Amino acid sequence: MQFIHELQDWWRGASWFEIIGAITGFLCVYLASVNNIWNWPIAIISTALYVYVFGQKGFYADMLQYVYLCVMSMYGWWFWSRHPQTDDKAPVLLITRKQIIISALIVIVATPVLGYTLITFAAKLHYDPPAYPYLDSFCTSCSLVAQVFLARKVLENWVIWFFVDIIYVVMYFKKGLEFTSFLFIVYIIIAVNGYFDWRRDYRKQLA
Repeated sequence: MQFIHELQDWWRGASWFEIIGAITGFLCVYLASVNNIWNWPIAIISTALYVYVFGQKGFYADMLQYVYLCVMSMYGWWFWSRHPQTDDKAPVLLITRKQIIISALIVIVATPVLGYTLITFAAKLHYDPPAYPYLDSFCTSCSLVAQVFLARKVLENWVIWFFVDIIYVVMYFKKGLEFTSFLFIVYIIIAVNGYFDWRRDYRKQLA
């Protein structure tokens, strides 16, 4: 009975922005993992809601990230719809060595710059201190790279999401975003499924 009461208390205190954002987030990631273009309009809704949720919890890097992800979702929707109508899906690509090097440099440079910027501006604007500023900035930098690869249909985007989502599970749980933390556990599973599903599509392309 105690567990039921605790669950009820948590549900009453939960933000509807977080709940709806999590549900639409699950749908968009699942649809992306099965290579379905409708992941993008749903992603636009989810990312817009999470801009507010993360701002309330002091995840300022994630808040900015989700503004970016919302814009990238619009781009992804456009890019995926450009393939010929006779094709079922836009083709899956493999990451190149040049993309790996550029992505690593972006993460290495962006992480400390973004982390320091968040701390400085939060202090100047008298906002609450950012939550885990450098770790959050690292995950944000990796996510920005992964989102570009997702939009461009690069297979290895799922490997990056898998790694980042593990970190997010812990961070969000510690900040009281239990629903979102659970969602990211689901994201980890979907990332694994997405990788193997896209790899299967890539092999079909070669055949």
